[in-house]
Amino acid sequence: MLKALSDRFYRWAKGWLVIVLLFLDAFFAGFLLPLIQGMMQGGQGGIQPLDLMMFATPPRIFGMIEQYGEYGRPFYRNVELTIDIIYPIVYLFFFGLLISWLFQRGFASTSPMRKYNVVPLGAWVFDLLENGCIVILLSIFPVQPAGLAWLLTVLTAVKWFFAGASILLILIGLIVALKNGFRKQG
Repeated sequence: MLKALSDRFYRWAKGWLVIVLLFLDAFFAGFLLPLIQGMMQGGQGGIQPLDLMMFATPPRIFGMIEQYGEYGRPFYRNVELTIDIIYPIVYLFFFGLLISWLFQRGFASTSPMRKYNVVPLGAWVFDLLENGCIVILLSIFPVQPAGLAWLLTVLTAVKWFFAGASILLILIGLIVALKNGFRKQG
């Protein structure tokens, strides 16, 4: 299945599509998500989304959920069920197709590096699992299951690991493609 997805990413890796996805990703990451975070803060500093909190302990997670308040919890839950379902799809395809486009220009089709264009899939999967965990925690508050909070911490860390690995692959692809003059490799 991963091989089929990898091959599909390579077929879809067109420069114009990568640029469209770049603009979509920039819209979400540079405008929409900061706007939502500002709305969540409601003039209060220190409030942040759970999916940006690395290695948070259950008391920190439940303290943040409490800070969201009666308005903030359902608002955040709705964001997780809408915007934060769409954005991971955008960055999955942006990262996957960008890596594929760069790797087509950096590595021969027989290179083992070519199979790593599916790494963004890991970020997407763990982001969706993280979103589900956040929705549950927001929905059942004031109940505070520590096991579920620890699971959220693990899911967040794994998501960011895959996101970081994707960025590293983009940098590797950029360096190697630049070295090859951005010409497609055989």
